[in-house]
Amino acid sequence: MQIRDLPYSDPGEPDVRSGPRFLLWLGRNQLGGQLKAMAWGLLQQCGIAGLPLGVGVAVQAVVDRSGSRLALAGGLVALLGAAIAIGETMLHRTAVTNWITAAARVQQLLARKTAELGSVLTRRVAAGEVVAVSTGDVEKIGWFVEALSRFAAAAATLVIVCVGLVVYQPALGVVVAIGMPFLALGALPLLPRATRRADVQREKAGRATELASDTVAGLRVLRGIGGEDLFLGRYREASQEVRRAAVRSARMWSLISAVQVLLPGILLVTVIWYGAALARDGRIQVGELVTVYSAVTLLLFPLRHFEEIAMAYSFSRPSARRAARVLALQRVVEPSGTDTGVSSRAAVEARSGDLYDPATGLLAPEGRFTAVVCGDPDAAGRLAERLGGHGADADAEGQPSALLGGVALDGLPLDAARAAVLVQDKDPVLLSGTLRELLDVPSSGRVTADAALAAAQCGDVLDALAQASADSDGDPMRTRITERGRSLSGGQRQRLALARSLVTDPAVLVLDEPTSAVDSHTESRVADGVRRLRAGRTTVVFSSSPLLLDLADRVVLVHDGEVVSVGVHRDLLRTDARYRAVVTRETDDEQDGGEEPKALETLEETA
Repeated sequence: MQIRDLPYSDPGEPDVRSGPRFLLWLGRNQLGGQLKAMAWGLLQQCGIAGLPLGVGVAVQAVVDRSGSRLALAGGLVALLGAAIAIGETMLHRTAVTNWITAAARVQQLLARKTAELGSVLTRRVAAGEVVAVSTGDVEKIGWFVEALSRFAAAAATLVIVCVGLVVYQPALGVVVAIGMPFLALGALPLLPRATRRADVQREKAGRATELASDTVAGLRVLRGIGGEDLFLGRYREASQEVRRAAVRSARMWSLISAVQVLLPGILLVTVIWYGAALARDGRIQVGELVTVYSAVTLLLFPLRHFEEIAMAYSFSRPSARRAARVLALQRVVEPSGTDTGVSSRAAVEARSGDLYDPATGLLAPEGRFTAVVCGDPDAAGRLAERLGGHGADADAEGQPSALLGGVALDGLPLDAARAAVLVQDKDPVLLSGTLRELLDVPSSGRVTADAALAAAQCGDVLDALAQASADSDGDPMRTRITERGRSLSGGQRQRLALARSLVTDPAVLVLDEPTSAVDSHTESRVADGVRRLRAGRTTVVFSSSPLLLDLADRVVLVHDGEVVSVGVHRDLLRTDARYRAVVTRETDDEQDGGEEPKALETLEETA
């Protein structure tokens, strides 16, 4: 896989049973790239390790006054230099490719899981944790994947050089071969403690990132209640905990680095002392001593990769564990014994028909405008998500799935379920980009952007966008919208999000409080525009607004998780006290005093 070929057409199905298994799965999927990097690493490091041989031959040629051997040594050094240059260049190229492609694979998996779970994701894991996984954790995982091939090349180089030294000069080569395992594994007893400290640091850093992300997301609310200083103090305390954990982790890694310097130094002193004694006795030549000494010195370079791979694994393991935890989340928790296998024909047929929720008894007839009144806003949001087939939480295991045309939405393929039912929650997100890009979404093509904007009463929004940027030449469709639409008011963001949902023209559109942030006159026009544009299409709106409810073909009251009343708004207002209490916000005293005529009078005056 090359960088130019990204993104992957299919990132695959990851092994998410644990962090190490996830890393192993990534490594297997990049086996070709790892082998290439290892081959180039062997060329580079064997070239470096071979330089002492050329130097030793040159020194001995000078001692023996042999010009031919000196020229041979020069040619050997030049050849090794070329091998080092080529190996270093290609190793860097392939290693960075492995890093980027591994990170891209993880990010695609996270993006796919986010799209699959929808708003359910942030109810199962904190939004800040998802941000931490998709940024810092992806980088750490990529680092380990990239370092793995260089470590493999370094380990192979150590074995090759040790064997070569034993063959070249057995007396000194045996000393190096015996000492090298102690050098490579000398820091191993310290790694568990270093790993634990690194895990603590990563966990604290992840919590600090979550806190910062959540604080930024709620900054406007915090300012409204004067809570900036409180959350600033909490983040300052969290960041200091991260700093202290990082210092403790760094102390352990500095100790490991010291061991990695001390042990090779001891081996080097031993080789020099023993080699000098052998040279003095005439058992070895000076050039051979120089060769072995230089080889031991240069072996410090591949030994550094042992420390690096230990650090990379220690930092990537908790990152991989967090990524695996997010990727292991499932779209639904199926009741035991439920068969979710649905044929492609059933998936197509399920795009039409009545929408029914067995858990509450809510029925939205095909082609009708159904309004749902629910006194608990949180319960309304959960019901809206279930109607869209987004799945139930883990604590709702066994809860039946919503049915569209008699087919369970949880059993449909994800793309079919999303095409069949679109759910717009009460806090929709506007991505940054131009208005044209915002409305450029998968759709049936039957509803134009202009028609959707008109139905959502976005005329004032278009005027504001036309004046907002000189670069757009007065064209609101070319005006850029800032992240989450922060430059717009709440009502403007809500209507633009509604227009985006209307453009998609799904078979079933579920709207959760689509007009909660607009005034009553705009709300009435929006409700009428949606009803006209969605004529003949199934629309479900969760709202307690009398203006919107009065335009609905069918109104359903859900109380304590069950449908308790069905009818039209004006009839329910007269006959159902619970419905009247939710819609008109009446107190118990007002209900006892028979205030329903006043509610109807108010509705008629507003209409």
